[in-house]
Amino acid sequence: MSPSGALIAILPCNDLDASERFYNRLGFARPDSERPAPGVPDTYRMLSNGKGGYLHLTDAVEGWLTPGRNPFGLYLYLENVDAAAREFQQSPEDKPWGMYEFAISDPDETLVRVGWPTHLRAGVQ
Repeated sequence: MSPSGALIAILPCNDLDASERFYNRLGFARPDSERPAPGVPDTYRMLSNGKGGYLHLTDAVEGWLTPGRNPFGLYLYLENVDAAAREFQQSPEDKPWGMYEFAISDPDETLVRVGWPTHLRAGVQ
């Protein structure tokens, strides 16, 4: 259960299975208790990472997600940016705005930035 005042993104997806697999790679999973009973449509998925991060995936309405024009974006604060970058074969870098980060796109071309404040990184002064 989310704490009072938590804000959780509800992300429309064209292929829920592909999107769920993508976010699993970022540490988000759906507990068995959130899976529907056999025969019940599985059109809404509540994922969490066990660290206070939550993401809900829902079936996109036709026309919501146009290839090359997805307006959605997410930012995942993750202390071990390097491990996530390796998972996606990316190279994170320190940005002028004080974040150590990289950017990827999910199966529906949602922008996903993964980062951590540069000044909080181990060994960085």
